[in-house]
Amino acid sequence: MTSVSRFSAVVAIILMAFGMTGCGEKNAAAQAPGPGMPPPEVSVVTVAPERIVMTTELPGRLEATRVAQVRARVPGIVLKRTFQEGSDVKAGEVLFQIDPAPFQANYNSAQATLARAEANQAQANLKVQRYKPLVDTNAISKQEYDDALTAQKQTTADMAAAKAAVETARLNLGYATVKAPISGRIGRALVTEGALVGQGEATPLAMIQQVDPIYVNLTQSASELLQLRRAMESGQLKRVGPDQAKVTLVMEDGTSYSHSGKLLFSDMSVDEGTGAVTLRAKFPNPDRFLLPGMYARARLEQAVDEKAITVPQQAVIRNQDEASVMLVGPDGKVSTRTIKTGSAQNDKWIVLQGLKAGDQVIVEGLQKAKPGASVKPVPWKNSGAGSDAGTASSATSSTTSQPAKKP
Repeated sequence: MTSVSRFSAVVAIILMAFGMTGCGEKNAAAQAPGPGMPPPEVSVVTVAPERIVMTTELPGRLEATRVAQVRARVPGIVLKRTFQEGSDVKAGEVLFQIDPAPFQANYNSAQATLARAEANQAQANLKVQRYKPLVDTNAISKQEYDDALTAQKQTTADMAAAKAAVETARLNLGYATVKAPISGRIGRALVTEGALVGQGEATPLAMIQQVDPIYVNLTQSASELLQLRRAMESGQLKRVGPDQAKVTLVMEDGTSYSHSGKLLFSDMSVDEGTGAVTLRAKFPNPDRFLLPGMYARARLEQAVDEKAITVPQQAVIRNQDEASVMLVGPDGKVSTRTIKTGSAQNDKWIVLQGLKAGDQVIVEGLQKAKPGASVKPVPWKNSGAGSDAGTASSATSSTTSQPAKKP
């Protein structure tokens, strides 16, 4: 390559570099607002205290309100099953028929024994009646009269024993017809026709469960419950009235159950293995949609905060150590403030420390807001109108409180 060619190539490269630098400067100038341009707009919310019902979301299992195991109380052969598996049965409805023949025979024998005892007692009574005037006139000895009285008492005892045997035989004969002890839904039959049951122990035949209403057994951390009670005692939170508190059931697929329930009680002891307290709620179940053993989560209303400070979740900036928000001051300048958040209320965080009424928190346009820069605040319009107002819920027990640490 000649020296002229080399010189031409060097000049072309220098011109290209200057051209790229000029384009970058033009783009930067286009992006940066000029001295006469207005400040960028940011969407803000003005902090104001509001009344919030504190709701805790707890895990739980569904449990039938009443459970009865149907068992064979007498030994014998099952002749037939008279119910349909999985159907609703009434208390006293016949479920199984055990062969009653041997129990009928025992009942008849007991009846005959009772009749013989009654005859012996009648004879002993007549004998005592005859001997009484004779012993008064010394026609018979005193010993004979005493023997007659003793025989009369023996026949009375025999008749009482015979009556008890008749009652026992009658009960066994009745137990041969197995009836439902409670009303509810019966499961599958545990025995079939022709099975020998009741030999040495009460054989399980089926199970009946009452599922309308149905219980939900919930577990809550004892530490959370203690913090909640302390907040109530200090006046920071108020108790939810017994007629106002509700329990909402959330199914495994995330949908909410159509009927609301009520809290029945909180256990008085803490589980030593888990450190949790058991709570029980009751829900109506007219369609039998809820089944015992199902896993569910319940949103439990436990307290009321009359002056809660909340901000949209998207306005909170989090890092490993703290949570903060961007504020717009009265002079239109942007500043950063560290906050301490509590539980989540749908799309909002409850702020425990760091904000006060009247603060303007930036929700949208955070990328335009830099500390110390001037911005134009405009009211934020919440697009998520489907959020439930006034209901605070912590998704899990581990997210109820996330304190911000100072750097």
